[in-house]
Amino acid sequence: MAFSLDLLIRENVKKLTPYSSARDDFKGEAKIFLDANENSLGSPLAKWYNRYPDPHQLKVKQKLSGIKRVPIENIFLGNGSDECIDILQRTFCEPGVDNLIICPPTYGMYEVCANINNVQVKKVNLTSDFQLDLKAIEQAINEHTKMIFLCSPNNPTANSLYHQDIEAILNNYFGLVVIDEAYINFSRQKSFAVQLNEYPNLVVMQTLSKAWGLAALRVGITLASQEIVGVMNKIKPPYNINQASQELALQALDEVEQVNDMIKEIVKEREVLAEALVNLSFVKKVYPTDANFLLVRMDDPVGVYKNLLNRGIVVRDRSKVELCEGCLRITVGTPEENKTLLYALAAIG
Repeated sequence: MAFSLDLLIRENVKKLTPYSSARDDFKGEAKIFLDANENSLGSPLAKWYNRYPDPHQLKVKQKLSGIKRVPIENIFLGNGSDECIDILQRTFCEPGVDNLIICPPTYGMYEVCANINNVQVKKVNLTSDFQLDLKAIEQAINEHTKMIFLCSPNNPTANSLYHQDIEAILNNYFGLVVIDEAYINFSRQKSFAVQLNEYPNLVVMQTLSKAWGLAALRVGITLASQEIVGVMNKIKPPYNINQASQELALQALDEVEQVNDMIKEIVKEREVLAEALVNLSFVKKVYPTDANFLLVRMDDPVGVYKNLLNRGIVVRDRSKVELCEGCLRITVGTPEENKTLLYALAAIG
């Protein structure tokens, strides 16, 4: 069976005529814009904020295209990666009929979006070493399985999934394989974005929230075939990335060298933090990490969590998540924040 995008798209989406905004009807330069019912007098913030933003975010995509080495036509931008997840499901999964596969423990929004969209979720747990169970995934797939979500590096386990295992799925499954690479900049693994031309069913999600430090702007990135991106553009709201986010993202994307320096510093601090945590008496294991956080198994994680909270330090309690029993998830902070954390943990021990 060969991959067929036409067989995956919902019938109503195929017939959908997308909303055409004023900025879609007219492209170009003009002296007077009286087409979009904007406030022609301006705004309290800045003169240009009275105008609707570019619905296609072309300037941002041009910058990203050079950085990611992916053509503009293969880039979709969402209001955070969560919008990308939601649009993928609404585009390809028929409510009450189709299903998707996730591999817990993993990012929770895959399942939340599926529940909202009335799409069945099949869960195939990772193995004890947080890798894919290929045989179980194969058994879970049926004719209504439209997509598989894989998070690598994975949240909350922090490890990268084996590249060859993901390729095995791409080569043998003919639905969409969605690889969430939110933490790829901190990883030793190469992005699957370089293999878009090899796999028509490959979808890669990235973000400006993590390594780029732009979480407040909500800019999620989906890299896929021109055909997949085209269908997603039919579904998205017309102005899903606001003007301020586009402007600030453009400024940040000029600072690749600074971002690379931050990544190096975070990775360095990650190693320092991991080595120090291992030496605490109540810490049982610090799991290998390719992300900007650590999964740490310890005695009495809930007690440690509450103790840190009382000291004004917030980490993430993952102790009730399957396969993460006894674990806290700790984001790598600044050198000063990490020292304060370690001092507090030493006092607990």
